[in-house]
Amino acid sequence: MAIWLVTLILVIAMLLLITERLPVDLTSIGIMVALILSGILTPKEGIAGFASPAVITVGSMFLISKGMIRTGAVGFISQKVLQYSRGRPKLAVVLILAIVGLASAFINNTPVVVLFIPIILGLSCELNFSPSKFLIPISYASILAGTCTLIGTSTNIIISDLSAMYGFGALGMFELSRLGVPIALIGIAFLIFAAPRLMPSMHNPVCELKNDAHRRYLAELQVPRGSRIIGEDPDSYFAQKYPDTEVLELIRYSHIFYPDRDAVKMAPDDLLLVKGSANDLVEILHENIVELPLGEQGINFGAEQKKSLIVELIIPPQSSLLGVRLIESRLQRDPDIHIIAIKRQELHYTEQKIKDIRLKIGDILLIRCPESALDRLRGETDYIIVEDVHHEIIHKRLARRAFLIFGGLVVTASTGMAGIMVCALAAAFMMIISGCLQLRDAYRAMEGRVLLIIIAMFALSAALEKTGASEFYARAFLSLFSGLNPIYVLSGVIILTSISTHILSNNATAILLLPIAISAAVGLGVNPKPFIIAVCFGASACFATPIGYQTNLLVYGPGGYRFSDYLKLGMPLNLLVLVMGSLFIPMIWPF
Repeated sequence: MAIWLVTLILVIAMLLLITERLPVDLTSIGIMVALILSGILTPKEGIAGFASPAVITVGSMFLISKGMIRTGAVGFISQKVLQYSRGRPKLAVVLILAIVGLASAFINNTPVVVLFIPIILGLSCELNFSPSKFLIPISYASILAGTCTLIGTSTNIIISDLSAMYGFGALGMFELSRLGVPIALIGIAFLIFAAPRLMPSMHNPVCELKNDAHRRYLAELQVPRGSRIIGEDPDSYFAQKYPDTEVLELIRYSHIFYPDRDAVKMAPDDLLLVKGSANDLVEILHENIVELPLGEQGINFGAEQKKSLIVELIIPPQSSLLGVRLIESRLQRDPDIHIIAIKRQELHYTEQKIKDIRLKIGDILLIRCPESALDRLRGETDYIIVEDVHHEIIHKRLARRAFLIFGGLVVTASTGMAGIMVCALAAAFMMIISGCLQLRDAYRAMEGRVLLIIIAMFALSAALEKTGASEFYARAFLSLFSGLNPIYVLSGVIILTSISTHILSNNATAILLLPIAISAAVGLGVNPKPFIIAVCFGASACFATPIGYQTNLLVYGPGGYRFSDYLKLGMPLNLLVLVMGSLFIPMIWPF
């Protein structure tokens, strides 16, 4: 009975986490409450995850990563990329993927991708390439590199802690590198050659603003009833009459079409997201073929002394605005910010439709603000200005100090002078006490939602083990491979883990499946270590959907991607991890 009860809680938890009908942090608390009230776990067992060394280590790594970003220990690379690429887009992208990979091997990959989104968007304007060709690749490169070291991703830290708890020893700092580095190198090489061919070519809606006579502006234009352009192709119509004006998006009934990719004709009440010079935009308005929607009435395209600019803001994972109704947020109350629209995964909400929208990771806000307010907006951590270059807001004078602290963490943890939790906690403390990270930024960087779901999954994992459910599932899983070689069972573990991590988060998948993998190994009478390593690589093999990994979701909106775009590069990378894991894990970590 207890097995079916914990299974029911598991299924409900998965449905809530996948659909996000409730905020994930609230679902996480609900999991612990359900396990305690049902009597499956005692109150002490239910909240034991709060004292887990893995949770403390992951929380500390969030602070360390933020300190590295804020001091410019990573952020100065945009200028270096421009310098060394000498105006060659392909070389610039190779350098970016290499730097993303190297950084993600040692610091949390989410802030690395957050950092590189505006860098890619800025460089796409400088070097004239489509950012959608390379936003998914930077997410994938960060995931691949995260499996190279113990601290590259929080999943590895959690699995290492669980492995020690089950009596099979913790993972070394560079133990995963023997397989992780070859997989990352082959995967990144594949991305360099395949991404330009397989990824869509989309225009960059907002380029870095320049103070010159040829500045182009973003504007939303509405097609009124009776307009003579109804039934025309937006891309070809404006290209013929206004060759310097681009129609980036066509919005119809909240759905977004991309004229350079989708075959669509203009219809009454369509909204057009257009980028062009002030002269062209004013001329288009004078033709009376379009009009400004209510949200943009009075916009002057730089004619007034206090210039108004239209820019985009991306909501990152650490934003305090997540889950807040937009109409109640401080953005709505900011006198310098006028919210025009919000874009979310191919959906578009105009000013009249955003009252009840609750902000999510990756949401893009189209706003109008005075040029004088940009410096203040750049200093915020609750959103990213995509026209901006991120290195302008960092504290470069403290970069050397941050590097020394981080280097101390790597050396002490890798040499065994102290445990990874102690090293990470000490490094986080030093980041704050040395001024590399402000205390208020440290609280924002903590990502409590992620920590709560890890804690909840610890409770659920304990319940699966206590009730015998993990053994039950292990036997059911083993029955599919009865009589087969352990190598095939190992492949099955990687496949099962990879599929699960596309549905749940990678941390939740690792915590739930590690006991099952260990039970499978014990049932076969072989060393569980290869199966523990298999869970490490399988839990990070999340390339085929945007929902399983935060970095994939974060690039969804800025890249203008579709769900299917993730499959083009994602399926080959998943296959790479499966094949190399199945072949080489038993050789490096024998049964």
